[in-house]
Amino acid sequence: MKRRSSRRLLGWPTAIVLVIGLVLCWYILVGKAQLPVGTGPAGPAVPLEPFTYVWSTDRTVLLGLGDSITKGFGASRKHSYFELLIENDDLWYPDMKGRDLKHVFPNLDFLNYSVSYTVSERHLTHQVPRVNRYASAVNGIVVITTGGNDLIHDYGRSPPRDGAMYGCTYEQASEWKANFRQRLEAIVEAVISKFPGGCEIFLANIYDPTDGVGDIEKANIRLPPWQDGLRALSLFNAVITDICGSYENVHLVDIHSQFLGHGIHCRDRRNRYYRRDDPHYWYFDNLEDPNDRGYDAIRRLFLIQIMRVFAGQPQEVLTGTGDSSRDVMSIAPQEQVQPRDIAT
Repeated sequence: MKRRSSRRLLGWPTAIVLVIGLVLCWYILVGKAQLPVGTGPAGPAVPLEPFTYVWSTDRTVLLGLGDSITKGFGASRKHSYFELLIENDDLWYPDMKGRDLKHVFPNLDFLNYSVSYTVSERHLTHQVPRVNRYASAVNGIVVITTGGNDLIHDYGRSPPRDGAMYGCTYEQASEWKANFRQRLEAIVEAVISKFPGGCEIFLANIYDPTDGVGDIEKANIRLPPWQDGLRALSLFNAVITDICGSYENVHLVDIHSQFLGHGIHCRDRRNRYYRRDDPHYWYFDNLEDPNDRGYDAIRRLFLIQIMRVFAGQPQEVLTGTGDSSRDVMSIAPQEQVQPRDIAT
């Protein structure tokens, strides 16, 4: 009996060490990757007052171009930023009740041409040509996310090149920056030509999931280190900012600044972008796209910029704005329309 009891006692330290080891392995392999995402609203507050009146009764089309961010990869059903721009989900986001484009554009149509995993070259050669030329009576609101995939592809699995730059040097990024600018200018010029009645373009810059540190190899998707990654990102964001400053109707949506502190270092109080009020992770599992709270923040950023452009003198005051049941306006739910329905 003593011999059997001794064996049991000898087994306890081994079992404890084994359990501790398993816990540590779980934390390193799984727990560390499960950064806290938080709950509730994300991003800036959107004022209600501009949404108490119609911004335009003209026929207006909301057009989406670009990559998986505009497509909504990683978002829950009907919770991409593009969809939330059109119509808020009042159950998920009660603080945004009444704050969407359907409230202020009673003659709104919408089309989303964006495709996940695409780069700026594809946006120029495959998406823009699909956009028909609209009648002069139609006003355009165009939202674009582009350039991020140019930087992160091909995840270090192949030598860097223009359009798949991951791992490139600063010198290579400087060379390919000029090509990116040419593509972006061509996209903007082509989109403007599609709207003889006028359009406003809202162009997002590119966020940084490392919160300004540059250690992307510490993310949960096993990317190789990229020494000049932050500098390459800065070059591309400078191009986007410059393009927005070169056209009166092209407006910067600064998601880069808003997302700092919500990346892989969101829990690090020593990080200079630490968000004490919301120290949570806004990215999806693939690191390239936002999670639901990230998409909420992006729609708010786009909506604020759209509001600043369009919310001038009220054309029609709405009574009881904020009731998502649409008692404030008689707007029937609209399905996505085909381009031929509103184009010349």
